[in-house]
Amino acid sequence: MITLKGIPASPGVAIGKAVLFDSEDLLIPRRSITEDQIPTEILRFEEALIQTRHQILAVQRRLAEDLNQEHAEIFNAHLLVLEDQSLREEVLNGLKAQRLNVEAIFNDVVRRHLKAFARTEDEYLRDRTADIDDVRKRILRNLTGRHPDFLTQLSEPGVVVAHSLSPSETAMMHKQHVLAFITDIGGRTGHTAIMAKSLAIPAVVGLEVATKRVRKDALIIVDGTHGEVVVDPDPDTRHRYEVDQRRMQELNRQLLQLKDLPSQTLDGHRVMLSANIELPEEIPSVIAHGAEGIGLYRTEFFYLNRADFPSEEEQFQAYKAAAEQLKPHPVIIRTVDLGGDKFLSPLDLPSEMNPFMGWRAIRFSLARPDIFRIQLRAILRASPAGNLKLMYPMISGIEELRRANEILREVQDELRREGIPFAEAMDVGAMIEVPSAALTCDLLAQEVKFFSIGTNDLIQYALAVDRVNEQIAYLYEPTHPGVIRLIKQVIDGGHAAGLWVGMCGEMAGEPASALLLLGLGLDEFSASPVQVPLIKKLIRSVEHRAAQAVAQEALTLRSGKEIEEFLTAHVRRLVPEAAE
Repeated sequence: MITLKGIPASPGVAIGKAVLFDSEDLLIPRRSITEDQIPTEILRFEEALIQTRHQILAVQRRLAEDLNQEHAEIFNAHLLVLEDQSLREEVLNGLKAQRLNVEAIFNDVVRRHLKAFARTEDEYLRDRTADIDDVRKRILRNLTGRHPDFLTQLSEPGVVVAHSLSPSETAMMHKQHVLAFITDIGGRTGHTAIMAKSLAIPAVVGLEVATKRVRKDALIIVDGTHGEVVVDPDPDTRHRYEVDQRRMQELNRQLLQLKDLPSQTLDGHRVMLSANIELPEEIPSVIAHGAEGIGLYRTEFFYLNRADFPSEEEQFQAYKAAAEQLKPHPVIIRTVDLGGDKFLSPLDLPSEMNPFMGWRAIRFSLARPDIFRIQLRAILRASPAGNLKLMYPMISGIEELRRANEILREVQDELRREGIPFAEAMDVGAMIEVPSAALTCDLLAQEVKFFSIGTNDLIQYALAVDRVNEQIAYLYEPTHPGVIRLIKQVIDGGHAAGLWVGMCGEMAGEPASALLLLGLGLDEFSASPVQVPLIKKLIRSVEHRAAQAVAQEALTLRSGKEIEEFLTAHVRRLVPEAAE
């Protein structure tokens, strides 16, 4: 029996066989084609070759600028593979002879060459196998338009073991087959962990050695609450976790009985308790867990795992459906927040040294108004339902906010000219997740109707801690006095300007933090749907004036550890099950 310790990312216990996942393993579709489809397949192949050539040339240019020409020339071998006429002819002949889709033909042809090169005694040819395989993967990705959907094709329940999982790969998981997942790298508030919570999949990240220590089909236990993974458990250990599993299921059943009760304290102070979602498929879970609407609709998942951009109509239908299903409760749509650990499939974006601080969120939208306008049109067209609100991510200053609102007004003018109805009075808000925005919230408050605090990014920017870097995960402290003071400043500043202030970061779904936030005067808590009942239980178990006293005392403490221990002790007395 081996016990591995990592970072708890999504609560719960799961027991099952290990399924090893390598995101580089490309699953190639194989389908028959008719003779009249051959020209279309040839065209797709030629376009993929051109796209791949552009990508490699772009890499060469960056290397020549950042390093030198000698490093850039490494990719000449890749370009030679693309220009190999005999390879093209072999693919075209295979299309005509076998009548299969071009991905399958191309992959078969290249794999035959790779096997032959691996066996040869010619050192030059052996050395070219890595270049050829890299080009193979590039071309196949351009043909398929996305990474393979291996995770959706699991035929039986299992625990996914991976070095890393992107948010888009996590989004592909089917709950009925993915019991849990564990990864070598990652942090508690990375979007992969957030997706796991939304899908109610137990997860442990930052294990470092999971892919080395876990063999295929090994029985493993994942404790996502405490960040532990047990490989090949003995009978006693397995029994103990099975008891824990049943206890947590019973607790969840009891908490769901609060579904239709209001989110108010013992002395009648009312707050809004909403849910964060990534996918439209999560809306039934929002309703089932008793959330009062959607406090954060992460729209970037429309843009992932695809070869094109989502159309205006596709987005309109999704936003309209969400508004209608949740009515009369509010639905807050965040404009697309790409970048960081969420990458846009249709664009060949340059790699960045610090992607979380780079070209992302509102910066991306303002730089690509063509994409931004399509989304704004879709949101506005869906707004007549009356319960939609819009907010911009990662606002760092008033100029960004004014420019975003200016584009919004231009789109509104377009729709008026076209005679397309929209809600003229739709509320527009700003996410406060950059320290400069928190420090100037009094200025930003003049341009919006509400604030929503995004603590996942606010904490990493305020503390200079990469939230997906497991090596410095211990420095990521939501209860750091500096973070709490920033949050208090935003709440106080919003209230002074007559705005309501919400929070859609992970802090809003943590019981200890929620007690503090309640005392600081937060108006709206938005968490993963599965966390909503527990936060409601906490809110209904305390008087507001008692929470205010707790918050005031917490503000006098000098370290994040002291504050966390202080809050946890109070939560343990109020709601013992929330502190376990």
